[in-house]
Amino acid sequence: MTTDTQTRAFQQGKRRAEELRTQIAYHEHRYFVLDAPEISDAEFDALMQELRAIEAAHPELITPDSPTQRVSGAPVETFGIIEHRVPLLSLANGFNADDLRAWHKRTAGLLEHDQFTMICEPKIDGLAVALVYERGQLTTAATRGDGTRGENITQNVRTIRSIPHRLKNAPERFEVRGEIYMTKSGFEKLNFERGEAGLPLFASPRNSAAGSVRQLDPKVTASRPLDAFLYQLGWIEGGEQPATHWEVLDWLKSLGFRVNHEIRRCDDVDQVIDFCAGWVERRESLDYEIDGIVIKVDSLNYQRRLGAVGREPRWAIAYKFPPTQATTKLLRIEVNVGRTGSLNPFAVLEPVKIAGATVQLATLHNEDDIRRKDIRAGDTVIVQRAGDVIPQVVGPVVSKRTGREKVFKMPKTCPACHTPVVRPEGEAMYYCPNRQCPAQRFRLLEHFVGRGAMDIDGIGESLAYQLMQAGLVQDGADLYRLHERRDDLLKMERLGPKSVDNVLRSIEDSKKRPLAQVIFALGIRHVGGEVAAILANHYGSMDALMNASPEDIDEIPGIGTTIADSVSEFLSLEDNRNVIEKLRAAGVNLREESGGAREGPLSGLTFVITGHLEAFSRDAGERLIKRNGGGVGSSVTKKTTYLVVGAEPGSKLAKAQQLGTEVLDEQQFLALLHARGITPD
Repeated sequence: MTTDTQTRAFQQGKRRAEELRTQIAYHEHRYFVLDAPEISDAEFDALMQELRAIEAAHPELITPDSPTQRVSGAPVETFGIIEHRVPLLSLANGFNADDLRAWHKRTAGLLEHDQFTMICEPKIDGLAVALVYERGQLTTAATRGDGTRGENITQNVRTIRSIPHRLKNAPERFEVRGEIYMTKSGFEKLNFERGEAGLPLFASPRNSAAGSVRQLDPKVTASRPLDAFLYQLGWIEGGEQPATHWEVLDWLKSLGFRVNHEIRRCDDVDQVIDFCAGWVERRESLDYEIDGIVIKVDSLNYQRRLGAVGREPRWAIAYKFPPTQATTKLLRIEVNVGRTGSLNPFAVLEPVKIAGATVQLATLHNEDDIRRKDIRAGDTVIVQRAGDVIPQVVGPVVSKRTGREKVFKMPKTCPACHTPVVRPEGEAMYYCPNRQCPAQRFRLLEHFVGRGAMDIDGIGESLAYQLMQAGLVQDGADLYRLHERRDDLLKMERLGPKSVDNVLRSIEDSKKRPLAQVIFALGIRHVGGEVAAILANHYGSMDALMNASPEDIDEIPGIGTTIADSVSEFLSLEDNRNVIEKLRAAGVNLREESGGAREGPLSGLTFVITGHLEAFSRDAGERLIKRNGGGVGSSVTKKTTYLVVGAEPGSKLAKAQQLGTEVLDEQQFLALLHARGITPD
C-alpha cells in the first residue's frame, strides 16, 4: 500500500470514527437518559462494532470520550446525583456460539487454564439499579447513569415491594445491584387503563419501568407494576465476601432479596451455549422481557484477576438474542426535518405487532441506506424491533414484488420551507440550509426544553408547537420572556392558571442549569451531552467558548476536527450569538460553577494514569490533576503530555513509548506535583 493510499485510508477512518462517536453518543443519550431509543439494539451494536474495528486498526484515533472507553448514559441532575463507589460497567456482547467460544478462549488464556465454572443469568430488559444498605436499612438507590454517577431514585425505589427496606443479619454496609422491570401482564394492564382514561400509551415494558422510577411523585411510581431482580454484590464492609458469584446469589436470597430462579451454573462453554440456545425459544414464556443471557465467571478471585478493559469487564459477556422481526407492507416513505436541518426519511407501515407493541413507523436512516437495501414504497418489508420506540426496516421481501413499487428519491427542496436541500461532502444526510425553516426551529425548541438540555417541565411537543404557532416564541431564549405574556398563555388549550404557573416556574428554575446543559440545549450539530460537558469543563464560560478558534477547540482531548468546525461555525453566526445574548440578558447561567476551565499549576498539561498507585487511587489522582488545572485522558494520544505509570501498567505504556510520550513513575509524578506547589490530599 502506497503512502498516499495509507494517508487517505487513515483520514477516512478518522472521519468515520468521528461520525460514529457522534451517532453513538446521540443514541446512548436517547436510550439511557431519555428512555426513548430510535434504533434497534442490533443496529446500535453494529455502530459500536464498526467503531471498535476502526480504533483497533488505528489506536491513535482512540479518544477519551470514545464510547468504547467508558460506560454510557449521563445522569439527569433533576433527582440529585450519587457517586458510585465501584463503577457499574457495561458488558461486551456476543451474538452467536462462535462469539461465546471466542470469549471463553480469551478468558481461559488470561487465566492460563480452561477449568472454570460460569453462571448464566437471564438478561432482564429493565433499568439497572444500585442499592446501598447500612446497618440493614436501605439508604440510597441510584441508576447506572454514566457508570460512575447515577440519579438518586431512593424515594421511588422504596415503593417497589420486592425491594426490602430492612434486612436482618446484614453486614455493616454493602451495595447490591440489580434490575428494575415491569412485567408484561402489568404493562398490558397499565396500557389498557391509560387507553380507557384517554391517556397516551407507553411504548414498551422497559421504557415504562425506566420512566416510572423517574417520576417526581413517588405515589405515581407506587401505582405502577414494578418489580426487581437482584444479581450482584457491588462492595461490602463489615462482612465476609463470598468466594463465588453463585455463593453471592445464595447469600442475597438468604437476606431476603429477590433472585431469578432461572439462573444456572455451567461447567463448560458447551453447557453455556445450550442454555442460551434454549432461551431463544423460551423467552416468550416469561412474564418479563429478557433480551439475552449474561454469562459470568463464577470465581470472584478470577473476576478480580481478569479485571476490565475500557468499559467492559473481561469476566462477563452478554449473549444477545436475535432481534424480533415481522413482515408488513411499507405504504409510503415520508421525510421529516430535524433540529439541525437534516432530512430524515421514515417508513409508514401497515400496522403490525412485534414483541408486544404495534408498529406503524420505522426508521430508514438516509437515502444511501434505502438504496443499499433497495427499499421501495409498496414493498413487503422485514421490520425489526428490539424494544425500540421506532423500529428499523431490515430490507424488502423481493419475491413478493408486483412491479408497482416505487423507488424513493430524496426531495430536492425542504418539505417544510421548500428551500433547496444540500448534501455536504462526505456525509450521508441531506440538509435544509435555511436556518429560519419552521420545522428546524420547532425541533430545536423541542430539543431546548428536553431532558439533558434545559429540562423544562411542562413544555412538551404539543405546547412547544402552540407557542410557536401563536408567535410567542421563536427560539429557546424567548421562553424566558413568557412571564410577560401570562394572559396569552391562559388563552391556550389545556392551560389553566396552575399549569401556567408551573410552566413559568420551571422556566425560571432552568436558568440555573449547568453550562454543559446550556451548550447542549443550543442544538449545535455533532454536539451531544458528553461533548457539551467536555467543552464546558475546558472553557468554563460561554464567552471563552465563543472566542475560541476551531484550531483551539480541536486541541481539546476528545474533540475532533468535525466537531470543532461545527461548534465554531455555529457560534460565528449572528442569529445564534443573538440567542446566547438573550439567554444572558434573561439571567441564564453561562458559566461553569464547578470543575470548569480552572487555571492552575498544571494548566496546559494532559495526563493519563495507568496501573496501581500506592499514594492514592487513580480516581483521586485524576481529581487532583483536574483541581489544579490539568487535563486527564483515558488513552494515550499525541496530545498526552505525561503518562503516569503505577504497578501493572498494561498497554498504555507501550503506546506512550511508541508516540514518544514522557513517562513518569509514581515518585516522579509526586516530585512534579511538589515542584509546582501541589500537595496530595
